[in-house]
Amino acid sequence: MDRTERIAALNDQLRRDHRYGKVVITRGIQALGHQAIQEVLAAVAAFAEFTPENDPYAEHDCALMTVGGHRVIWKVDCYDTDLNFASDDPADPAVTIRVLTIMLSDEW
Repeated sequence: MDRTERIAALNDQLRRDHRYGKVVITRGIQALGHQAIQEVLAAVAAFAEFTPENDPYAEHDCALMTVGGHRVIWKVDCYDTDLNFASDDPADPAVTIRVLTIMLSDEW
């Protein structure tokens, strides 16, 4: 597995399992209510429609989708273990903490 494939696999793991990182939802997502939040989380976890147009670096780190009539953006960012700066090596989970942020598109 090359570096880009490793980054994509780690991003997918966080998105699907919410493990080995942090998941943050914005106030807009929170305001949708419990059922809608569950639907959004499930849709983000199931997303697999990566193309060169929506994933130009092949890292599976961002997408725009519609869930229950709401435009939702999700984004994975890779930080150092202190969550202060970008990770020096997003392919290495020993030096990286991933943060998945899920928001309504108008919150961007």
